Amino acid sequence: MKAVILAGGLGTRLSEETTLKPKPMVEIGGKPILWHIMKIYSNSGINDFIICLGYKGYIIKEYFYNYLLHTADVTIDVQNDAMEIHEVKAEPWRVTLVDTGETTGTGGRLKRISKYLDEDTFCFTYGDGLANIDINQLINFHGSHNKMVTVTAVRTPGRFGILKLNDDTVEE
Repeated sequence: MKAVILAGGLGTRLSEETTLKPKPMVEIGGKPILWHIMKIYSNSGINDFIICLGYKGYIIKEYFYNYLLHTADVTIDVQNDAMEIHEVKAEPWRVTLVDTGETTGTGGRLKRISKYLDEDTFCFTYGDGLANIDINQLINFHGSHNKMVTVTAVRTPGRFGILKLNDDTVEE
């Protein structure tokens, strides 16, 4: 099974971070949000990814192009323009990076990557949000309900918190 990740938004609410990089590349604990999302799927046995690129997509391409170099022990023979890889510490991921346009909507992005999907069932998520979801349980739920689509949603807390009132007194 594959996981399709939307990574093309402009990231306007994180403007300080996203002037230089796309939102999925904003780091948490030294790793991009995108890496954390992929790690969640990988821990559930999904290691084949299609990433729908848009805004500053070349940065995501460069990240994965250089990923092995940054995660392995290597010896570089500068004179002979050669590199020997000693120990690979990279995840077992296969990553397909597809330019889907900076202004393309969600449906258009999905249509543009459809030729890379070889199964009817796949996971589909945004590249800028992390959640504590049991992916395997979600896949099993989907399979047992004979529906075309299963959507997972969360109720986010209010932007400025929640007040509990009792008449005109704040309780919490």
